[in-house]
Amino acid sequence: MTISKRRVGAIFRKELHEYRRNGNIIYAMLVLPLVFLIQPVVQVFTLSASASSGLRHEHSLLYLLAIPALVPAALAAYSLVGERLQGTLEPVLSTPVRREELMIGKALAAFVPAVVVSYFVFGLFVAIVELFAQPGIAPALVQGPELIAQVVFTPLLAIWSIWVGMAVSARTRDPRTAAQLSILVSLPTVAITSLLALGVIPAILPVAAGFGAGVLVLDRLGLRMATAIFDRERLVTSAK
Repeated sequence: MTISKRRVGAIFRKELHEYRRNGNIIYAMLVLPLVFLIQPVVQVFTLSASASSGLRHEHSLLYLLAIPALVPAALAAYSLVGERLQGTLEPVLSTPVRREELMIGKALAAFVPAVVVSYFVFGLFVAIVELFAQPGIAPALVQGPELIAQVVFTPLLAIWSIWVGMAVSARTRDPRTAAQLSILVSLPTVAITSLLALGVIPAILPVAAGFGAGVLVLDRLGLRMATAIFDRERLVTSAK
C-alpha cells in the first residue's frame, strides 16, 4: 500500500499546531525533562574531584533515559482525545486519509519533538558537566557506553511510549486523564532505567542487549496494538 507523504505531512503539521495551542502539552514538554535533569546536575555540583574514580563504575547518565520514556507518552496521549475534544475525530476519520497515514502522521508529531527535547536535555547536561564540574568528573561521568545508550535507546523508548499514549488516547475522553494514564503506564520503563542508573541492575553489555531486545519487542507489540485501535468504524462509533 502506497503511503502519501503529502497526507502524512499534513497530519504531522496539524498535530504540531495543536500541541502549540495546548498549554498542558507545552507544560509537560518543559517540566518533565527538568525534573529528571535536576537530580544528576545536583549530583555533579556536590562531587569533589576525588570522587571521579568512583564515578567510573556508576552510570548516572542513564537516569536521563526517563525523558524519552515519558515525554512522548504525554504528547501521544493527546492524539485522539484531542480530536474528540474538538469534535473533529469523525470528520478526520471520514477523509480519504488511510489508517497507516493517520498513524504515522500522529506518531511522528509526538516522536520528533520528544526526541529533540531528549537529546537537547542530554546535551545540556553534558555541557554543564564539562564546564562546571570539578576536574576529573567530566571524563569519569561522560563515558562512551552511556553516550551510545542515549543515542540508541532514546528513539526506541520514545516509540514504545507513543504507542502507549495512542492506545490510552483512544480509550479516554479527557486529555488530562489520558496524559496521566499514559505516564503511569510508562513508569515501569522509567523504573528500569533508574535502577540501571543507580546500579541496582548492573549496566553491563548482556543486560543492555536484553533491555534493547525487550524494548524492540514492546515496540512491535505496541504497533500491533495501535493498529488494532485505529479501526475507523470503531473509532467513529466511539466518537458518536
